[in-house]
Amino acid sequence: MSRFVEDFKTFLLRGNGIDLAVAFVIGTAFSAVVTALVKDIIMPPIGLLLGKMDFSNLFVVLHQGKTPEPYLTLAAVEKAGAVTWNYGLFIMALVSFFIIALVIFSMVRMVNRLYPKPSAPVTTKDCPYCLTSIPLAATRCPNCTSQLSDSH
Repeated sequence: MSRFVEDFKTFLLRGNGIDLAVAFVIGTAFSAVVTALVKDIIMPPIGLLLGKMDFSNLFVVLHQGKTPEPYLTLAAVEKAGAVTWNYGLFIMALVSFFIIALVIFSMVRMVNRLYPKPSAPVTTKDCPYCLTSIPLAATRCPNCTSQLSDSH
């Protein structure tokens, strides 16, 4: 058991645990911002364009609750104890996902631009006699038929 504790301590002190914790906290905060952006900024105008539709209150009742329908809001459904299929919340979650995916894609793309592109591997060499490009493994030039030494 002490070996496990030592390994875990090494893991945490190497920075992996701290990096993971920081990424988790930042990801949670970012998720809260995106959720608020979707719920409070993006979805209201879309709902207004679609006839004053509130996506958070889009649901289908699968099983009646204690009180009979109609349930006008998701809060009323939950209060009545009805079983619902909340497709409006799912739509909002999809929009949040696509926004997060777009932001992450943009960030990865920007970071990738900072790194130099790897150079293409060398697969050819020039014949020292006729200067024609030939494969690296060639022992004879296909153009001038010169025998190539190992040093070329």
